[in-house]
Amino acid sequence: MSSHHATPSRIPARAGTKSLPFLRAFSLLSVLNILFQGATAGRILMESSEALGFHEAGAIALHVLTGLTMIAAGEYWRSTRGAIWPAIVTASVFIASFVQAAYGSQHTLYIHVPLALGLLFGATLTLSWSWIGIKDDHLSRLVVESPELPRKS
Repeated sequence: MSSHHATPSRIPARAGTKSLPFLRAFSLLSVLNILFQGATAGRILMESSEALGFHEAGAIALHVLTGLTMIAAGEYWRSTRGAIWPAIVTASVFIASFVQAAYGSQHTLYIHVPLALGLLFGATLTLSWSWIGIKDDHLSRLVVESPELPRKS
């Protein structure tokens, strides 16, 4: 009679634990980058020539960071099969960062600035969820598994 015991080396890592630190780090860096972009944008409006270079470099960094956040969120979803909305939000932020950059000229700031606020909202939502709401996706389960409330006649 053989006894089969799981040894610590054979116990699989908790799903998503490898991608979660990356998701948190890239989410945080994305939010910080967007805030930096806002600061450099203010300097550009005050006609600082050196701020434009920082703003352009920050835009490239933003594309990279939001892309890495999207990959980390997708990998987290793939490994946990938890809530998919963070992966959708991060993909939307990544795509919107290119649309927002395309409207970055002086004549289209009325589009560029609101899109920047949308980027900040989406990135902050992902950051918040990755630190607070990720606990076994209990927020998602409440929405999906909550029983219907009785209707008033």
